[in-house]
Amino acid sequence: MAASGMDPEIFQQFIDQLERYVRERLIPAEEEVIANDAVPEPILQEMREMGLFGLTVPEEFGGAGLNTSQYARVVQAMAYAAPAFRSIFSINVGMFNSAIKNGGTPQQQAEWWPRIAGGEIACFGLTEPGSGSDSAAMQTTARRDPSGSGWVLNGTKRYITNAPQARVGLIMARTEKENLPKNAHVSAFIVPMDAPGVSVGSADRKMGQAGAQIADIILEDVHVPDDALLGGETGRGFVFAMKSLDNGRISVGAAATGYARRALDTALRYATERKAFGEPIANFQLIQQMLAESETEIYAAEAMMADVTARADAGENVLRKAAAFKVFASEMCGRVVDRVVQVHGGAGYLAEYDAERFFRDARIYRIYEGTTQILQLQIAKHMLRDFAAGT
Repeated sequence: MAASGMDPEIFQQFIDQLERYVRERLIPAEEEVIANDAVPEPILQEMREMGLFGLTVPEEFGGAGLNTSQYARVVQAMAYAAPAFRSIFSINVGMFNSAIKNGGTPQQQAEWWPRIAGGEIACFGLTEPGSGSDSAAMQTTARRDPSGSGWVLNGTKRYITNAPQARVGLIMARTEKENLPKNAHVSAFIVPMDAPGVSVGSADRKMGQAGAQIADIILEDVHVPDDALLGGETGRGFVFAMKSLDNGRISVGAAATGYARRALDTALRYATERKAFGEPIANFQLIQQMLAESETEIYAAEAMMADVTARADAGENVLRKAAAFKVFASEMCGRVVDRVVQVHGGAGYLAEYDAERFFRDARIYRIYEGTTQILQLQIAKHMLRDFAAGT
């Protein structure tokens, strides 16, 4: 079934307003975000009031009801500023909301959609110290409470975006001791982060993306009621997680595309202003080559984004194409920021200039929501399976 989304004319007005907000409010606040490794609370409140935490939540539950194409466009626009601003709301409207939409019971949707649309920050707990893409190695367990009511969770989740600020987590846990086909040993649980037994480690120090905090989540005999089990049945948690990761990968691809544009704009400005041998370095053909290559690749990523999101809105299974978009856009962003440092020359290596920060910030795009290598394997596996099936 096609996803209609917001009226196109109203959405364009929203995007125009958002782009002004990014340039006039968010970019000037980047130094504060970097200094404090956090998004300022007044900006968080502004983002809540703008509806950014509920972009994809249905309107009847307090959200904006955006479709995938519109959501990706918002992410791209927000990603022109420091990554922390996108990161703080992206789990809500990407992976958490997708899982609630695809797998939640009507009661779970009625409870959690208004809360996340109102700005309660969510996190997504899949990765562990000993497992990431390999769900067979998952150690976090969910056992039936001996009292006969609810579940008891134990385990540790690692590298969890927004964990220090989150009010709720979607936690993947093993509900069967043995590994089952199609990862049916994994289930998903909606866990309030203030539940007894939940603790969050200190925020990790990172290479880049200041203000986008990650940390461990430790679960020690955490009791949750029966209705915390996503969808009300065991064995489907990994399916829900993978479906929501399609959305997460589109979000990362859109973010990488938006950030690459910011970096290229910075390089254009620098190349025009910086002089060598008596003229702007923008006049030098090899500088122009780096600028042109970057523009070409950003345009290709934008075209991929438009295609994969349109397919998602038409109801297609976009697992393979979402993975391909995320791989290309994240690798493209890495190449663009590398060229931007090169255009800056020695200045590009100094923290005084934004190019150095862009270079560090962009590196994670090739890792989270599935590394390039894991996604390449996934793409190839589905290509070979479809070929064998004659489709």
